[in-house]
This record gives sequence, structure tokens and C-alpha cells, in this order.
Amino acid sequence: MKQALVFAALILCLSLLGSSPAAAQYAEKKSYKALAITKAPEIDGILDDAAWQQNAWTGDFIQHEPFNGDPVSQKTEFNIVFDDDNLYVAFKAYDTSPDSIIRRLTRRDQIDGDMVGVAIDSYHDQRTAFMFSVSAGGVKFDQMLTENGENEDESWDPNWWVKVSINQEGWVAEMKIPFSQLRFGENANSVWGLEVLRQIFRKDELDFWQHISKDSPGFVHRFGEMPGVESIRPKKIFDITPYGVAKAERYEAGTGNPFADGKDANLTAGVDAKIGVTSNLTLDLSINPDFGQVEADPSEVNLSAYETFFQEKRPFFIEGANITTFGIGIGDGGVGNDNLFYSRRIGRRPSLYPDLASNEYAKIPQFTTILGASKLTGKTSNGLSLGFIESVTAKEMAEIDNDGNRKMETVEPLTNYFVGRVQKDFNQGNTIIGGMVTGTNRDLEENTKDDFHKSAYTGGLDFTKYWKEKAWSFNVNAAFSEVSGTARAIEATQTSSARYFQRPGNDYVNYDTTRTSLFGSGGRMQLARQKGHWTALAVMLWKTPGFELNDIGFLRQADQLFSLVWGQYRVWEPKSFYRNFSISGDYFSTWDFGGNHLGDGIESNFNIGFKNFWYVGGGTSLNLNGVSNTMLRGGPRMKVPGNANARIYVNTDERKKINFNAFASINRGFEGSSNNWNIEGGVTFKPINPLSLSVYPGYSFSFDELQYLTLRSFENKDRYLFGSIDFKTISASLRISLNITPDLTLQYWGQPFVATGKFRDFKYISAPMASSYEERFVTFSDDQKAFINDEIRIDENRDGVVDYDFGNQDFNVQEFLSNFVVRWEYSPGSSVYLVWNQTRSGFNSSGNLDVTNDLGDLFSEKPYNIFLVKFSYRIGL
Repeated sequence: MKQALVFAALILCLSLLGSSPAAAQYAEKKSYKALAITKAPEIDGILDDAAWQQNAWTGDFIQHEPFNGDPVSQKTEFNIVFDDDNLYVAFKAYDTSPDSIIRRLTRRDQIDGDMVGVAIDSYHDQRTAFMFSVSAGGVKFDQMLTENGENEDESWDPNWWVKVSINQEGWVAEMKIPFSQLRFGENANSVWGLEVLRQIFRKDELDFWQHISKDSPGFVHRFGEMPGVESIRPKKIFDITPYGVAKAERYEAGTGNPFADGKDANLTAGVDAKIGVTSNLTLDLSINPDFGQVEADPSEVNLSAYETFFQEKRPFFIEGANITTFGIGIGDGGVGNDNLFYSRRIGRRPSLYPDLASNEYAKIPQFTTILGASKLTGKTSNGLSLGFIESVTAKEMAEIDNDGNRKMETVEPLTNYFVGRVQKDFNQGNTIIGGMVTGTNRDLEENTKDDFHKSAYTGGLDFTKYWKEKAWSFNVNAAFSEVSGTARAIEATQTSSARYFQRPGNDYVNYDTTRTSLFGSGGRMQLARQKGHWTALAVMLWKTPGFELNDIGFLRQADQLFSLVWGQYRVWEPKSFYRNFSISGDYFSTWDFGGNHLGDGIESNFNIGFKNFWYVGGGTSLNLNGVSNTMLRGGPRMKVPGNANARIYVNTDERKKINFNAFASINRGFEGSSNNWNIEGGVTFKPINPLSLSVYPGYSFSFDELQYLTLRSFENKDRYLFGSIDFKTISASLRISLNITPDLTLQYWGQPFVATGKFRDFKYISAPMASSYEERFVTFSDDQKAFINDEIRIDENRDGVVDYDFGNQDFNVQEFLSNFVVRWEYSPGSSVYLVWNQTRSGFNSSGNLDVTNDLGDLFSEKPYNIFLVKFSYRIGL
């Protein structure tokens, strides 16, 4: 197949890059010996304890950024000691201008100022590290590094202690890190990997103790070493955190609705636990978890046939998410989200809605209750990584009232979710072999058996090989899927927007309305060069027509073969007017499993960092004329015009008290088929160290000549009805952060949002594969259409009789989402949350954008308010 030949050519092009001159040799690894002590230092940010006199202070840092390999501008020293239970780390961050040290207060993991930190590869697998950092303002920043530093998990929040202080010589930091928060086995005659870092914010300078070249493919494998840890014995973590939640809801009462009296209240309780099964494996448990403090998803209006991908925000699922991932996509968004595990499936909104009579009302749960969830993660001393998740969600019922008579109807069945991930390192992490399985099983009833899969299983194998000091890598992720259920349930899967088996001309798939299972496979194969100024990537993705992941994973579209080759040239040495820059480009091609060529495209991007700390970037893309299997949403294939896109962004110096950014893009479809542009901007103001204010408004306009409306029949022929649409959105994101101490923060987020769509020039598709764009559709004339009672009535043959009709789909969607959170971590792992959530929403069918009136309408109605108090207390044993 041509697709395979293209990919082979791409690999050949990449291989030729290997003949380029080798980069400079890496720096020799440093060594610092940790010392055992008998009396622990007091963690107060004052380095007057005897413990800090027992071991040697060391420094000799090297710049990592901006001048990689150059001497540092300020001296830094550190000291590491330990006792039976904890590792202690002290820093002396000397500064010739102590009054210039930036000490802004922020929330944890959002450091904005000078910083010091230590990263520890306690497995000494040269792929995994645990980082503990602190700002000069005392704000913690901790993360788990995996995949040789390519994945950074900032959601990892271990329990540790740190204090800082400013003095005439600069500033100091003092840390206590319990061994129970690290993962390692017995360490006889062993060493740990070690990196120590410092950030000097005003200079945008990052210094490392162990020098790591900017062209290094990876990070953790270049760490220095810390011997002296052979006497340390691993500690098993055992943290139990019970919590209680009090919640009150206030909203506008619904006339005649017995379920909407304007107020609700409830009390709930649960338990979170983190238990060390072994020194390397940790079991996380959550019984009746509550995520009321989590920020709401942003507003949107989705006019496509595809599901929107939302980022995970719940702490239980985002911590360690890199361990249970199995991606089969590439890039960000769209196909890049395809994965065997999408945690937002667990605890989602109920899928069904009862069919109500005019005199009926229903009370439906907003989310599916998670009865319990467990997660086992870790890595053994022989390089075996494990990640398992087990979760059970409740059967959710809608309570329906009919003039006082009540009945219950299932809207989401009792469901069990399972995820298992295993990977094994060989040859010092240069060879990695792994696998993953997922399972979804539901307890279905007579009224739900046709709406869900009874069971769904996926599995995959992955192989990764690095060579030439990790400059080159080859990876294959291959997966399969099988879903089972009633004939109607599987028919719905076959006809879903991910595959459209029923479309005319789709003769290379077996559309069978009697089948009770569906099998498919998919995967990704990629070859990458990651070292030096020139980097490159060649990728092949495949997803057979029957591939299905959406029970516990995420899949946008099956029946696809996609190849891409990407190259980048980057410069990190500051010269002339710039600090760094990069340029990149790619070419991609898409086919289906019937051998049909769907489209090609090219893209280019650039990014420049200037010496005044401003950044400018942008790019262009060109999608050539192609063919769509999904444009008619189950109809035949259709030729679609290509489009061209250009975009640019500008960011000012983020170190300043006030900074700006702006983004603009424009997209033009060929043949005048579409036109859209988008403008976004923002300003962040930090008047004092504890306070940050920001506002990010945006406006977009798009015109699309062919927006799908519905399917009708005329003279035994399908009529795929479309309209031209003017689609406008205006929104803003408002944030206020007040950080009274590093552990006591107040945050407000608000988002006003208005989206409108106005349809016109209604038409039907007449010849979807016609060579000429104008011949592919017929636009109804004025004497063929009439607007009556919010309906569009069509008299296609002009005989005075309505042949078919469809509803007016103009819309005006208005929302204002607000979230105010007070968070106090009064002890590591123990916290109090005070939360206020408010939702204002409105809708009309005008299709016109009038911001003043739209927002006025929102604030004229009573909002939906949620007030919540959550108290948790960590019991560490």
C-alpha cells in the first residue's frame, strides 16, 4: 500500500540524520556521599544544627539555562544527611543582591520566584525520579519524573516538611523528606541518582549541580550519584485520611416541580488511604470519594459529531496517571487524545435521560457515584513497573413524579472498571517491554441492555528501544478491543460517529445488525531522533474499523491510517537578539482501511525567545482538498475543500509584576467554503507578592457553508440537510489568587461565556463526489422554504405540499461559571476546604450576539449556588 511506502521513505530520511557529526561528550558524573546522623536537625530554616556540620557542603553548579555549560551567576551549596526515618537536605542560595530575591506566594506546585530543589532517583533505574523543590517564599513544588524525565507528574503531593529564610548572604532552605514518601528496595552496596537545582528568577537562570547538556535526549539518566545510602531501610507508608463534607444547594424553585423547591442539603463522609504494600508498591484507596473542590470544566458549544475531550482534574486519578496511560495517538488534541484509559469515564454524568410525559418531572443525579476506587502503583527493584486501578460506580436512578405518583428508572447501570499496566526495563532502561489490559463490566437490566455494552475489554503490548546514548528511539504500541452486548447495542456501536459502518459504499466492512460483539485493533509505531540541534520523528498510526475504546478509554475516530514525518531545528545558545529559537515542520497523510486516500497536509511552526524575555511564535498549515467519510454522518463519502491556517502569539516577560499575552489565528477554506478567525489575549497583574489577578478574554467568529443539520427522506431518497452558519463566541477567564501563607490560599475563577449560531442558505447534498464544489449541493430557493412556528418547511418539488421539515437550530447559549475556594493545609496531608460554586445559564433561539443583553439576561435570573465545607485529617502510622 502507498501508505506503507511513504512511511518507509520517512524512516530512511530519518536514518540519514544519523550521519551528522556527534555532539560533545557528556559531562562526567559527579558524586556526593550522604551521611548518617543520630540527631535530626530542627526544620526551621536556620542552619545552626550540628547535623549540618557533620557532612561536607558542596556546590560547583553549572548553568543549564540560558547559557548551557557556563559558570553560574550566583553561588549555591547543599548538604544531605539522613537518619532511620528521613532524608534531610539543606541549601545555601547565596545572592549578592538579597533584596532582588523574588518571594511571591502561590499555591503548591505553582512556583513564581526563586527556587531550589533536589531530585532523587531512589530506584536508580535512570528513568524515574522524585523532585522536592521550594521557592524563596516557602511554596512547595514536588513532582514525579518518569520516562527519563519526559513525563512530569505535578499531581504527586507527598507529605514532607520545609522552611526557608532570608539572610544577608542570600536565602536558605531546610527540608525533611520521610523515606516513606520515596520508593526503593533494600539498598546494600548501592547508590541513588541525584540532581540538585536552583532557579534565579530575575535572570531566568536555571543551574544544575550535575551538568546536563541541552542536547541530552532525556534527563534522569544524566543525574549524578549519591552513595552512602546502603544502610537506609525502606519505610512503608500508611496514611489514612478520613473526611467529611457538608453541602448546601440554593437555586430557583421550579413551579409545579416537586423536586425543585429551591434548596437541598446533605452530609457525606469518606476515607482516602495510602498504604505501602511493599517498600516499592503503594495502594491508594478511596471510599465514597468527593471532588467538590475541583474546578468546573470550561463552557463550550460542540457542533461536531465527536465527543469533547476534557482534562482530568480529580486528584485521585491525576496522581500517577502517567503509569496507567497507553497512548495510540500523536500530538495534542484530536487524534492525540486516543488512549486505552480515559479516567473521566469513571464517575461520568449518567448516560440516559427518562422519556417524560408533559405532566412528569424527574430528579436525576448530576454524576455517577463512585462507590470505591483503588490504585496500586510502583516499581520493583528489578525494573518492573506496575499500575492497577479498580473502581465500582453505583447504579443511578432517576426519580420520576407524575401527579404525586413516584417511580424509579435506571439512567446508569452498576459498573466495574479495571485497568492493569505492566512495564519492564532491560539494559539500564534502554529496552522497555510492557502491556496493558482494561475491562468494563456492567450489570444491565431490561430497560438498559440495549443502551450499553455488557462488557468491554482492551489489551495492548508496547516495545521501546533506545540506542546511541538514547539519541535514537523506536516504539510500538499495539492494542486490540472487544465489546459485547445485545444486537441493538452493537448496532449502535457500528453506526456511531467513530465508524459509520452503515454508510453507502462502505463495502470493506461487515455491517451486521445481528452481531453481538465487535473486535478491532489499533496502534502506533514511531522512530525518533532526539539529540542535538536537529530532531526528527516518523509516526504511523492505525485503527481498524471495529476498534472501540470508549467504555473506559477515548477514541475519536476508527477506520484510519495516519502517517506523519516531523523535523525540528532548535538553538538554545543565546546569541545576537535571541535567547533561543526553534523551527519545525511536518507532513502527514491519511487513508482508510478501504484503501481510500482521505487527505494530506503540511505544517510549519516557529518559536523565538528574546533577550528581553519576550516570546513570539506561530505557524502555518495547509490541508489539501480531500475526502471525508464522516461529513454526512452515516451517508456516503464526500469530497471536501482544503483550508489554510496562520497563527501567531506574543508573550511578554512573565517575571514582571504585569505581563501580557496575545494569540490570533485565521483559517480560510478553499472555494469560499469556510472562514474563521480567533483572537485571545490576557493580562496578569501581581501588585504584591501574595496577590495575583488575571483576565483572559477571547472572541471568535466562524463561517461554515456546510454545517450538518439532519437527515430526511424525499421520493425514497436520503436528503442530507445542511446550512450555512455564522458561529460566534465571546468569553473570558477571570482569576484571583490570594496566598496568605504557602498553606493558606484563596482562589476565585469565573468564566462568562456566550455562543451564538445563525443558520441560513439551507441546502441538501446532491452529488457528494462531484469534481466541482458547487455541484455537490443544491441550495433551496425562497419559494422552496418557509419559516413557520419555529420550523423550516421544505417544498422541494414546488407542488405546494410540504415535503419535509426540520426545527430551527439557531441558538444563543449563555453561561457564567464561578468557583471560589479557600484551602488551608493545616498539616501535611490534612486540609480544610471552603467552596462556593455558582452557575448561571440561559438559552434562546435568536442566534444573535448581544453581549450586554445576554449577560443582563444571565444576571436577571436566580443562579444555582453550591456551598461546601470539606474537612480531612491525615493519620500517619
